[in-house]
Amino acid sequence: MGRPSKTAAGLARHATKEELEQRQAAEKALLTGRHLEEQEAVAGNEAAHREFLRVQPILAAIGKDDALYENVINRYCLLRAECEEFEVLRETFLRNLDELQDDTRLDPSERFTLQAKMQKSILDADNRVQAKRKMMFDIEKECAMTVASALRSVPKTPAAKENPLIGLIGNG
Repeated sequence: MGRPSKTAAGLARHATKEELEQRQAAEKALLTGRHLEEQEAVAGNEAAHREFLRVQPILAAIGKDDALYENVINRYCLLRAECEEFEVLRETFLRNLDELQDDTRLDPSERFTLQAKMQKSILDADNRVQAKRKMMFDIEKECAMTVASALRSVPKTPAAKENPLIGLIGNG
């Protein structure tokens, strides 16, 4: 995977006026001009809604509050809510496992079998959370929501100053 294209702002030091105008027009053509809207599924989920309310103003501040990003951002918010649900489920399993270890009413072999099943459930919840976090991270990288992805848009070095004598010699 190569380096992503630079925005018009990122090209300002390196491009000619015509190239810059063409890039700005192309970027503008990709935006819908409509604001990002919260989907019903997100609005109906308390944790997802809270995440949407956190992320939307941040995206607006960097000019990414566009309907073009709507599905991705709503999916991101739902993934965040699902992560929270799995984290709560995992904590419940851990509490139940602790209680099971202290329960002397059960036959030791029966208790061991239940403990093994609970530990398997805890690992399963961990694996699901990790998969969802990976999906979230992929979205964060794609939408410039990480430091590294945001920095990829910033020009690495200023444009090299051309020696004025070379321009005169070349035109002579």
